Amino acid sequence: MPGEVFHSDEMALNVLTPGEVKLSDGRSVEFANLDVAATAPCLDVVAEAVAELLPWYGSVHRGAGALAERCSREFDEARETVAEFLGCGERDTVVFTRNTTDALNLLAHALPAGTTVVTFDVEHHANLLPWRDAVRLGVPRSPEAAVAALHAVLPTISGPVLVAVTAASNVTGELWPVAALADVAHLHGARIAVDIAQLAPHARVDMAALGADYVAMSGHKMYAPFGAGVLAGRADWLDAAEPYLAGGGATANVSERFDVRWHTGPARHEAGTPNLLGAVALAAACRTLANVRHDEEQALLARLRAAIATLPHVEELRLFDAAAPRVGIVSFAVLGAEPGELGAALGREHGIGVRVGLFCAHPLTRRLVREAAARLDPAAPPPGAAIRASFGIGTSERHVDRLIDFLGGSSW
Repeated sequence: MPGEVFHSDEMALNVLTPGEVKLSDGRSVEFANLDVAATAPCLDVVAEAVAELLPWYGSVHRGAGALAERCSREFDEARETVAEFLGCGERDTVVFTRNTTDALNLLAHALPAGTTVVTFDVEHHANLLPWRDAVRLGVPRSPEAAVAALHAVLPTISGPVLVAVTAASNVTGELWPVAALADVAHLHGARIAVDIAQLAPHARVDMAALGADYVAMSGHKMYAPFGAGVLAGRADWLDAAEPYLAGGGATANVSERFDVRWHTGPARHEAGTPNLLGAVALAAACRTLANVRHDEEQALLARLRAAIATLPHVEELRLFDAAAPRVGIVSFAVLGAEPGELGAALGREHGIGVRVGLFCAHPLTRRLVREAAARLDPAAPPPGAAIRASFGIGTSERHVDRLIDFLGGSSW
């Protein structure tokens, strides 16, 4: 069942939804999906693109005949579409991966020997754990502080440097000053990799405007839940690195003595049969999202944040000033209730889906939960987790209002 909310310049956008769900008391209500930041629903145009290709499904770059020709063309066109969506330049390449985590691990694998990675203690685990020996900067409390911290540390590091940052926090939704950080990185001869998993579904990404040397994103957050992700960026480090996976497709030639000559370009790191349907799905999402206006999302965001600000037992998590720009994510701490029980009650009794936990960003979320709880009541023990409401295409005002009514009530 489609759920229409946002509009593009050309069409109304629809996502596939379950429609109504049954509650614990036997009633049925429209499902309110407020967990879009974890995994977005599927756009109908994405499902249609996959369904159209399925009868033609076959080999990519490995066969002859109508199926192989169609699939090879679709795969190559998908790469071109993603590159256009990201604003890739002539020196950039687009490698299809499984997701953002896979993309950033690929980049970690491709770093030249002796590269120092610099990151902040605020990252999603996907952009925190691949860099085991990173120079970790503290938790900045403003965009300006983040830029200043990077400016201070880079002159102290010699050799190749990669700065790894998020574009939009998956915990708070706050936008990071990527372009300013990129300027600092390039001033000191460093490169910058940007986790755009939470930005790309909400805003058009232009690598040149961001100043990004690499970006990583996931299809399942882009309304294309078919197992594809992307690492896009400068080709030189990727072409010089050993293949991420050893196998067919990455090989230009294997001799009788098993000497191997590897491809350059994206094929070098895409060994095995590629995820054709995932690539086509992601390309369909990119074509659609390129024209989306997000005014509705920002109105919903403001509505929820304003309501939370009036509740004496609920406090929003944030790093920066309350006025800092953000995407459609609101995480909050609730005093006087166990977070897991609240999340379960929202689902079973109200038909609302949210995320409860530490959001794969444990160090940051724990810190922000403690700070939020202290602002509410310095003497009260902080909850062990936060609740996150996130939205995008498919979220309506009535969904947000149901959450507001629940948080403002006393039934829990």
